[in-house]
Amino acid sequence: MTGQELHQILLSKWGRSYDIQLRRTQGKIFVQVMWKYLEQKSFPLSEVEYLERLDAIAHYLHGWGAVPQVQEYIEQTRERPRLGKAVSIPIEMGERASEWMLDDF
Repeated sequence: MTGQELHQILLSKWGRSYDIQLRRTQGKIFVQVMWKYLEQKSFPLSEVEYLERLDAIAHYLHGWGAVPQVQEYIEQTRERPRLGKAVSIPIEMGERASEWMLDDF
């Protein structure tokens, strides 16, 4: 998966270019689809910066073997990002989880 493919998944599901972030909480990693999106005037990233972020996140997802998990979750969820509430997607990495517990993404 590339950042552009991830962007297309978001557009297909919700019709907006939502921001995505990686979060580590209590020893688990989550992909969070945030409520801010590229089409907003107040969005803090340019289109190039946004696509670079998606590329970086797609790279992590590929390395974790989590691409199918994220695609399936987005396709099946009834949740949608809304002000103050992200869509949190838990990433199951199995026994390799400790290899990826980094300080920052």
